Amino acid sequence: MPKSNAPTRRSNSPVKSAEPRPENIFLFIPNLIGYSRILLAGASLYYMSYHPHYCTILYSFSCLLDALDGYAARKFSQSTKFGAVLDMVTDRCTTSCLLCFLSSAYPKWAILFQGLISLDLASHYMHMYASLDRGAGSHKKVEKKRSRVLNLYYSNNKILFVFCAANELFFLAMYLLSFPQFSSEIHSWPWVVAIATFPICAAKQWINVVQMVKAAVSLAEGDLEQRRKSL
Repeated sequence: MPKSNAPTRRSNSPVKSAEPRPENIFLFIPNLIGYSRILLAGASLYYMSYHPHYCTILYSFSCLLDALDGYAARKFSQSTKFGAVLDMVTDRCTTSCLLCFLSSAYPKWAILFQGLISLDLASHYMHMYASLDRGAGSHKKVEKKRSRVLNLYYSNNKILFVFCAANELFFLAMYLLSFPQFSSEIHSWPWVVAIATFPICAAKQWINVVQMVKAAVSLAEGDLEQRRKSL
């Protein structure tokens, strides 16, 4: 059979490159650290009512990982909105659970601890919502003209760590002092920690008030601007 002398036609269509495999945000390293924080916090809550040593160790590790997940997000370029929300929600839930226990352990001061829970949740929720409303990429991005206090608080990682750590240490110290084996001696280390961290904890609550007020003002300004545009 005679062979065909017709030239072979080459396809001019471009070769399709393999599409990159979609990333799984839920398996990013900082988010995995966030899940471990939740597990540690849950375990600490299990021991909270009857084993202060286990509870304190587990709770402390959960809080320490809060600094590690932020470092991992920057190190591996895995900063995500989901991770930021996961981090904030975990912080709010763990602190609220500890304050709930303190409310029952110190019934005379229950209204104070309940107020701190409300302030913590309200200020952070309003701040997050106001940040999204302004179009900010992160709730930690606060301009100086809006609030010098919040700008310094969120832009300096060392200051943020000290305030958050001292805040949790004070509440943990108060938790330990609710047990007779720690409260019987005035010079026990939980007393020392409580006295040393109280001023910073109080300052942290003041920052929460500032954060809530600034968020309210920001939301009101956004409402006024939207109403002007609609007229």
